[in-house]
Amino acid sequence: MNNKSNVMEFILLGLSQNNPVQILCFIIFLFCYLAILIGNFIVMISITCIQLIEQPMYFFLTYLSFMDICYTSTVTPKLISDMLVENKSISYTNCLIQLFTMHFFGGVEVFLLTGMAYDRYVAICKPLHYMTIKRRGKCNALVLAACGGGFLHSFAQLILAILLPFCGPKEINHYFCDMYPLLKLACIDTHRIGLLVIANSGMIALVVFMVLMTSYAVILYTLWTHSSESRQKALSTCGSHITVVVLFFGPAIFIYIRPATTFQEDKVLALFYTVIAPMCNSLVYTLKNSEMKNALKKVWNRNLFNRRKQMF
Repeated sequence: MNNKSNVMEFILLGLSQNNPVQILCFIIFLFCYLAILIGNFIVMISITCIQLIEQPMYFFLTYLSFMDICYTSTVTPKLISDMLVENKSISYTNCLIQLFTMHFFGGVEVFLLTGMAYDRYVAICKPLHYMTIKRRGKCNALVLAACGGGFLHSFAQLILAILLPFCGPKEINHYFCDMYPLLKLACIDTHRIGLLVIANSGMIALVVFMVLMTSYAVILYTLWTHSSESRQKALSTCGSHITVVVLFFGPAIFIYIRPATTFQEDKVLALFYTVIAPMCNSLVYTLKNSEMKNALKKVWNRNLFNRRKQMF
């Protein structure tokens, strides 16, 4: 793809070079990845079986769970497998594919969270207009817009990466291919490209984060006149949602909003938005929701009952 590049593969240094630490990390992140897969599949199956998908909130939650699986799967399996091998190489082409897919699914998830925040705003602040505003056609349009936004974001990242010439060294001080570690290896002055990365990634993360925080602030302000029980419930739900949003956007903003420099801590911070936040989403958006908890009980208790009935 890049005729100027003499590097055909990169070496991912990963989180640590210490063998006992790598084994421990293998166990931890294998558990985290399985939790992400199981948790999000349970959410998707439960919403579909109980027909909650007809409601806009759960319609978006289904897509969010699917994006969580796709997003973390672009990074986490490679991270886990590299813990057990000495040769942590990744080809130039696969590196670009990982860069594109990670930013695509991550971008879609970011815009989906914005759509979900808008859904909650309409439901709480304009309840009489909710079903008119949130018709299925508009929900589908929001999902398509999120996919389009994610594609434009990731395609811009890919073009910037393709333009970079690499002539050695080829060691990426990270556990996945991302723009800033690649800029560090490029054979040209990357100052201008770094500014484009800030505009493309940093500003998107910052603006979306501010929109989400503003929407939650408006929701809480609107509910302030309601009963004490409603306020406590809203504070509990919004508080958990805000926690996940901060876990996702906080590290991302810190990494992408600054000039094109890399720190050793970036690898640890990146874990929050590539592994921890996707794992927390399914928990936060279900355990803090009574309707979702009832759906889980109905689906899985019924399945267990039917299995026991067949056994006897």
